[in-house]
Amino acid sequence: MAKKKDTKTDETENNDETAPPEEMPPYMVVQMPCEERSPPPASIRVTGLVGDITEEKTADVLSAIITLMDKGCRHTINEQGEAEVTYQPFEIVVSTNGGSASEMFSLFDLITHAKKRFEVGTFGLGKVMSAGIPILAAGTKGKRRLGKNCRLMIHSVVGAFGGSMHDLDTEMEEMRWAQERYVDALVETTDMTRAYVRKLLKKKVNVYLTAQEAVDLGIADEIV
Repeated sequence: MAKKKDTKTDETENNDETAPPEEMPPYMVVQMPCEERSPPPASIRVTGLVGDITEEKTADVLSAIITLMDKGCRHTINEQGEAEVTYQPFEIVVSTNGGSASEMFSLFDLITHAKKRFEVGTFGLGKVMSAGIPILAAGTKGKRRLGKNCRLMIHSVVGAFGGSMHDLDTEMEEMRWAQERYVDALVETTDMTRAYVRKLLKKKVNVYLTAQEAVDLGIADEIV
């Protein structure tokens, strides 16, 4: 005699949660250069330049800025039904004693380039000195902030080198170029005139500024 099928057992087997899911059909994800999505959280839109401006530190900050630039746009449709690309601002926190002039210029140039599409805020905390001054001042005007206890310092370009007389001549020329470009950067981004910056540098000492003095000179815009 044929054994009767146990329907209760079958139902238990069919409802087993451990059973593998049905196989999904293959699919492809196409990511546009700028994802069509809501603006990312503000915390993702911040990077920091904290510590001496070295080649390694600068490489990290440059990579972060480039990433923020790439991820900061989104596609929208305006009221006329036309596609538009909007860009989300980002901010760089600066707290440094200074460092390499060449690395400073690389950050200065990238921030200047980024400002063509984005608002770039800068926020000085603790200390912003030497090579950190042009980086702080390079932010979008109106978006450059300082902590009320932040100390700032400007001085002449400092170099240390040795070698033959011809090598020393070449190095001195390079230092003069860096000094002139440092002056150009400050004149370009602050309210200081070329004559005023030269006057500060000719003191041949470290010139310290309070947060309020920095705002008065146009290095930053507000104190928080």
